[in-house]
Amino acid sequence: MAKSSVEKEHFYLYLGENPIRFEPLGGMSAVSVFFDQTNRQVFTVRSNGAGGVTVKGPDTKVSINFRLENRGDIISMRFSSDMKVLAIQRSHCALDFVNFMHGTDSLEYSQTCKGKGTKILGSCWTGLYEIVFITDRGIEQYQVLPDKKTVKLLKTVSLPVGWFVWSFESSVLLLSSGAVGNSLHPFSFKLGVITKLPKFDIDLPSQPGQHEQKSLDQRDVAAAVIYGQLYILQFLHNQRRGSVRGSVGTDIVLFRISKETLATKTDVLKLNVTGRCSLSVLDNLIIIHHHQSKSSFVFDIRLGGDIIGGVVHHRPFLDPLPVRPFRLNLPIVPTSGGAESQELVCELYLQSCVIFPPDVILDAKLGCFWYLHLQLEPLECLVSDKCRLIDLLLLRRDSKSVILSLCSGILASPKPASLVVAAAVFNKLNRVYHSHVEAQMSDTVFNAEAVPSDTEPSGVIAQKSLVVDQSDMYTHIFSKFAQSNDVPYKFAIAVIVEYIRSLSMHHIAVQHYLYELLINTLVEHSCFYQLHQFLQYHVLNDSQHLACSLLSLETVYPPAYQLALDMLKRLSTAADSIVEVLLSKKQLLTAMRFIQSVGLVDQVSARKFLDAARATDCPMTFFAVFRFFEQRNERLRGNSQFIAGEHCEEYVQHFHSLFSNVT
Repeated sequence: MAKSSVEKEHFYLYLGENPIRFEPLGGMSAVSVFFDQTNRQVFTVRSNGAGGVTVKGPDTKVSINFRLENRGDIISMRFSSDMKVLAIQRSHCALDFVNFMHGTDSLEYSQTCKGKGTKILGSCWTGLYEIVFITDRGIEQYQVLPDKKTVKLLKTVSLPVGWFVWSFESSVLLLSSGAVGNSLHPFSFKLGVITKLPKFDIDLPSQPGQHEQKSLDQRDVAAAVIYGQLYILQFLHNQRRGSVRGSVGTDIVLFRISKETLATKTDVLKLNVTGRCSLSVLDNLIIIHHHQSKSSFVFDIRLGGDIIGGVVHHRPFLDPLPVRPFRLNLPIVPTSGGAESQELVCELYLQSCVIFPPDVILDAKLGCFWYLHLQLEPLECLVSDKCRLIDLLLLRRDSKSVILSLCSGILASPKPASLVVAAAVFNKLNRVYHSHVEAQMSDTVFNAEAVPSDTEPSGVIAQKSLVVDQSDMYTHIFSKFAQSNDVPYKFAIAVIVEYIRSLSMHHIAVQHYLYELLINTLVEHSCFYQLHQFLQYHVLNDSQHLACSLLSLETVYPPAYQLALDMLKRLSTAADSIVEVLLSKKQLLTAMRFIQSVGLVDQVSARKFLDAARATDCPMTFFAVFRFFEQRNERLRGNSQFIAGEHCEEYVQHFHSLFSNVT
């Protein structure tokens, strides 16, 4: 059980509330701890397996326990993706395999790497039962056959290798070669096929006062998938030009990897600190943890920066802050005064903490394995530039509630400056909204889960921007905002009009409920002249919904009736609505003139008109309408009689009862 007494509001990074606990290092027994980044599993090995092995992973309720024969020190171990085969490295020339098809199989089988004197640097599962040995002479791809307890060689690639980086997210293996290790060779693995991607070299700046070029180390390189693209990140510690002697800073250089083209240097993250740094990637935000200052920097490469030589240079999005401290409950310790519980404050930046991209933190000495989480709500208070914050939030996966809260906060102060900021925010929201509408119209799927692209090294997923549409704004902002007694109605009207303007500017059809809200607000405060101006100058676009809303206002604002009729007439598809309105107002003669003017005489229902005419209790009106449709019958069928399908018998009888002497 873990808890934190520090308020979340001041931290945007925090550790998961329920860490995965395992046996820590430094105890009485000989314990080794290994972490498999692909399956996110931590292995606790006692006495080289003879004392037992415990495996824990993302499912905190499930742990695997087994024993192995002590055959020497274990260098690494990892399960296949289906947890049926365990690969164990005990030497630099071979890997051992154990089957878990039906429990633990005590019989191990092995595979030695090719070539005398070849050294295995590591291994990784690239398929269900496909494993790759990375050696100092290249890579060897094998097929494990668990039923036969054998291993079959599939392919080898010869290449001098100094070190490697494996990206499990994109199934890309990066090999380092060359005298200083700066020649990088990416290989993509997909469905058992190895694809060699274009090789590229990383420039290594010479250090002041040093004649020899510093080599590129594995600890200075990481791989991460950001916005659906695979990037190689280089941690570059260099001395700034013109800086004080000994003053250095860290640049993180990003190279974008793709199948067809050479790796491209696209971005540089600028840090004015030096020392040990670690990488996390949360919701496409790059988090750089600086251990010396015990703080973390956040970058978003989509927000742009200073372009120098075609490369975008980024500064941290906001001032560095630490990860929220985590308080861990320790086992109860008996004392003379009774049992008492103890708490330990866990810090992310300790030497014993190892950070694995994208989001894992492991402390082997403490015996804890956390996931790092991002919470966006504190950014409302931490970032003063609300427009820039909106840009960042629109690119996050679950930020809609934060965006709506931010909009509410902006509009909480009814000042002209707030309206200016709100207008800029509306434009940013509706720019993304417009793209969403266009994608829907072209039958393109537009959501946060995009289809894997063939141009990427493997099945990486590109993230789309989050959409805040009219219904979101109406439900959470405007409907509550307009009803608030604390907000001046003039400011409320200005905000709604500004949002409608932004929608129109981005060619988005305004929904009727926004118009209704605006009209009701205007009428409630007797702003009839302003309403008239909005309609006359088409601030409010013509629609049948809007016309119906105007018709409902006739009792409080009589001119609304004529405004509605004029609007319906401007709508070429609203003739039926106009007829209905005129009939409801018992303006039958006007309705008949209208259907004659638009050529609808032959299509309208005679019964509807005759029923409305009888409801007027005016015999002459009924006479005029009845004769009008008799003449239509004569013209269409050569006979003035109504046919049975028109169901006008009762009106014919009513006519004869009123005008018995008329034939």
